[in-house]
Amino acid sequence: MTLAPRTRVAVACAAVLACVAGTAAASPQAESSLPARMAGTGGGLQLITVEAAKTGSTTGTLTWWERRYGRWVRVGFTAARLGAHGLVEGTTRHQGTSTTPTGLYSLPFAFGISAAPAGAAYAYKRVTRTSWWCEDNASASYNRWVNGLPRDCAAAESEHLADYPTQYARAMVIGFNYTAPVRKRGAGIFLHVNGRGSTAGCVSVPADAMRRILAWADPAMRPHIAIGTTGGATAITGY
Repeated sequence: MTLAPRTRVAVACAAVLACVAGTAAASPQAESSLPARMAGTGGGLQLITVEAAKTGSTTGTLTWWERRYGRWVRVGFTAARLGAHGLVEGTTRHQGTSTTPTGLYSLPFAFGISAAPAGAAYAYKRVTRTSWWCEDNASASYNRWVNGLPRDCAAAESEHLADYPTQYARAMVIGFNYTAPVRKRGAGIFLHVNGRGSTAGCVSVPADAMRRILAWADPAMRPHIAIGTTGGATAITGY
């Protein structure tokens, strides 16, 4: 979900975070890593973590990890942008609040206006002029990709994906409120390329980081994404 041009809040990267994506070498100290301290990681062998300093933060750090030889190894990291109004527990979130939901989520599929990166294995849908994400609470297609708007899904309540060539050059669906959607909780929460500032609830990263994440993600390794804070009620280690 991105902010419309007239409502987008321009929030710069926090000074304490590097604005250039980095990659870390595999480390044998993975037993003390963030995933190793989490209550659950989704049961797969790949994990993306998004960690912010506090619930009011609009930036954080995104790290992607892989389970190797019984240990979690950090593969890469980057600065990330979050909702314009910070983070909120996913089970209590309300649509239209520009908050990023905390919690542990699946990554159902990837999509983009650009082609998938070379060698990418993840299910990838190309955006066309008929591609929409239905966010109309009254629609049977609520929180779903649709090719052509169904009659019960209002355009004013949905996203025309092709209208965001920067943000949706490449993206992954975050499985928030996806499997059994609860009306008015929120729709269209993605991991996508940075726009001009903070998001309307998505997580965004630099374009090169998004490319590398998609080239790395392996559906056979069942990757998940965990979003939270460094401490408090929404601490990422609780997921």
